[in-house]
Amino acid sequence: MTTRFILIQPSHAGNVGAAARAMKVMGFDDLVLVKPRWDDVLERDETIERASGAVDVLQKARAVETLEEALEGITHLCATVMTARDFGPPTRTPREHLEPLAPRGESVAFLFGSERYGMRNEDVYRCHVALQIPTDPDYGSLNLAAAIQVVAYEWRQCLGGFGAARPPATPAADAQAVAGLLAHWEQALVEIGFLDPKAPKKLMPRLNQLFNRAQPTPEEIHILRGVAKAMGEAAKKAKP
Repeated sequence: MTTRFILIQPSHAGNVGAAARAMKVMGFDDLVLVKPRWDDVLERDETIERASGAVDVLQKARAVETLEEALEGITHLCATVMTARDFGPPTRTPREHLEPLAPRGESVAFLFGSERYGMRNEDVYRCHVALQIPTDPDYGSLNLAAAIQVVAYEWRQCLGGFGAARPPATPAADAQAVAGLLAHWEQALVEIGFLDPKAPKKLMPRLNQLFNRAQPTPEEIHILRGVAKAMGEAAKKAKP
């Protein structure tokens, strides 16, 4: 299964570098340029600078003369368009089209037109779908790298994604620790005059439920008990 990003007649070196960066952060590295403006675009300083570390994608990329060469080995073609084409393939959002496509294991190419005039009708017509990124109706202009980033993200999510990086979870304190915290707080609340031990009403059960919902960690239990201790000491100092 191949995922290829094809840039048709790219005219700005910086956009090629930014495209490589957008692909790399989503785990893709198959980039093909069709008749780029610059023969040496993959080695130009601006390209490398805008790639921001995705030099391996540029080194693997290739430039070809025709779209037919770029499509070798590809079985499913996705054009990217701002407006639907009459007599062209169906126009769908990336997510709508790509979710059912992912399990089929096809070799997919995403085609992006020139920055100056987009994709030609004849290139769109040969594709299986025209992908249209939902944007504000009053301003739908995405630059090339931004469009690639959105499509690459949507396709990666359909392929299973990477998952968000999260810090290791800290286990919640056990019930005994929470009970000790409640007892300490009850004592402190009495000492500062907030809780009347003769008429406690539902304060402590409600605090118990609050702490159960919060699921404090052992470190947080330690902090809260320090607060209770400080309240008790302040109450003692305040007494005549």
